[in-house]
Amino acid sequence: MSKEIIVIVGGPGTGKSTIIDGLVAKGFCCYPEISRQVTLEAKKQGIEQLFLENPLLFSELLLEGRKKQFLSALEEKQTIVFIDRGIPDVLAYMHYIGDSYPAHFDLACRENVYTKIFILPPWEEIYVSDEARYENFEQAKLIHNHLVETYESYGYELIEVPKDTLDNRILFILDQI
Repeated sequence: MSKEIIVIVGGPGTGKSTIIDGLVAKGFCCYPEISRQVTLEAKKQGIEQLFLENPLLFSELLLEGRKKQFLSALEEKQTIVFIDRGIPDVLAYMHYIGDSYPAHFDLACRENVYTKIFILPPWEEIYVSDEARYENFEQAKLIHNHLVETYESYGYELIEVPKDTLDNRILFILDQI
């Protein structure tokens, strides 16, 4: 049986981490979002919001972390691995802020190909901002659009997960696999 490396994407506050937590509870192999970890490490060094202060450095750190996640997923014993955000997310955020990035960002997207991409639509009723999620809901919708454009530009067919209960969202994803 072949390896399935499946990414859950969406703008901020769409329920990605909650779905990943739900999949973990069901015994699936899942990799968490790493941007909060990168942000917390920067705060320990006195940088309040690394993405805002040095977006290229932040993106480089995310890119390296997500490449490591992809390679680790390939080595997993389980045939299905879920990842909270993929490598193209890094480019989508750079497009969102209007910054350029080195060619190796694009190369990383072409070399590390995921099996399926599930996208969560913007959902105002569950959206909450916090110390690591500074975007407002309007910005979250713009990020969603950049995610769609970026993933589609790499040839991915996005499967939209309906707004529903956590259990029904997980069932929807599992039914599509």
